[in-house]
Amino acid sequence: MPDKISPEIAERIQLLEKKFKNSGQDMLSYLDGLLYDQYITYWDYIRLDTLLSLQVPSTPFPDEMIFIGYHQITELYFKLVIHEQLQVIEQEQLTGTYFLEKIKRINRYFNVMINSFEVMIKGMEREQFLKFRMSLLPASGFQSAQFRMIELYATNVDHLVHYDDRVRFRESETTTSIPELFQHIYWKKGGIDKTTGEKTLTLKQFEKRYTPRFLRIAEQVKHSNIYQRYLQLPESEKLPELKEELRKMDQNVNINWLLMHMGAAHRYLRKESGTVQATGGTNWKEFLPPSFQRISFFPSLWSDQEHAEWGKQWVDHTFNTSTIE
Repeated sequence: MPDKISPEIAERIQLLEKKFKNSGQDMLSYLDGLLYDQYITYWDYIRLDTLLSLQVPSTPFPDEMIFIGYHQITELYFKLVIHEQLQVIEQEQLTGTYFLEKIKRINRYFNVMINSFEVMIKGMEREQFLKFRMSLLPASGFQSAQFRMIELYATNVDHLVHYDDRVRFRESETTTSIPELFQHIYWKKGGIDKTTGEKTLTLKQFEKRYTPRFLRIAEQVKHSNIYQRYLQLPESEKLPELKEELRKMDQNVNINWLLMHMGAAHRYLRKESGTVQATGGTNWKEFLPPSFQRISFFPSLWSDQEHAEWGKQWVDHTFNTSTIE
């Protein structure tokens, strides 16, 4: 005698039948598919073999594997950050509670990256790094398009303009277009050769590949980026916890994350007679120090004094210290 179908299973079959009927589909065909389908495995679900095949060093130095692996992990976290940002940007009925949960997630991702950066700062032999990095030219972490997208999804383009130009644009009475503002975005200063004043190949490659996409994103979200969505919230939805999490996000992305890179740069690129040139020829001292740029995604959430002291204490300490442990 066949086993009797439980009420729970019968209820779900009825729900499935209703679902497929409403969409004009034949439920029996889908049930046949389930009979023929194989159970999925963990390694197939996360594409493990493909994932582990993507770490391909260019040199025989063992520590290059650490360098590649950590950067790939970072890019995956960047993808998760953008995933959360887009949910806020695209949410039609945005509430403070929903907003808060997404920003908390973003801060968790950045906290993991910030707290794990010792893998880069202390986890590689300096001599190995200074050798295998030469095989990477002109590639550079400067070319992380996802990080630039995080910035564009977070705030207005004028908040990302180099500090000197930002002041000038704000004092001007003329309206500045997004393409013009983008020409003065802060990180481009890091792609200029200080000796010649010309753009490095690293910057030229990056601009050619991503400028159209960056401009498209900036135009698409100029009224719906994270900052704009916060400003558009009714006052009753601007929860104190949300404001605090947005401030944490600003600090995490625009101070703490950059300072971790500063620590790595000082460890690997400093030398007795000066500084070793950064990978790709980028001028990291021009675009990494937070106190030089004073980039803030959410400027109205900070006081004038807080802006004036943006990341300054750490940078002062670092530049006045001859070595980093």
